[in-house]
Amino acid sequence: MHLFWSLIVGLVVGAIAKALHPGKDPGGIIVTMLIGITGSLVAGFFGRALGVYRAGDAGPGIIASVIGAVMLLVIYRAVTRRRLA
Repeated sequence: MHLFWSLIVGLVVGAIAKALHPGKDPGGIIVTMLIGITGSLVAGFFGRALGVYRAGDAGPGIIASVIGAVMLLVIYRAVTRRRLA
């Protein structure tokens, strides 16, 4: 059941991140979900590195996860822009 909720939250976080950072991004519901889940992982990693979260904490909140997902979208655009140019 935890995996199911992770996928749902990842989809919501990915959709919010794409709405906040509009433009040409990887499309599809699966990619959006993966961006949201990975954004949450990135936010958790940086949160633990900065001392905001401890190793046993449940994980970053929705806001931190959206920030992590937006960071991933910015990196994606920078990489694909260089590749196309």
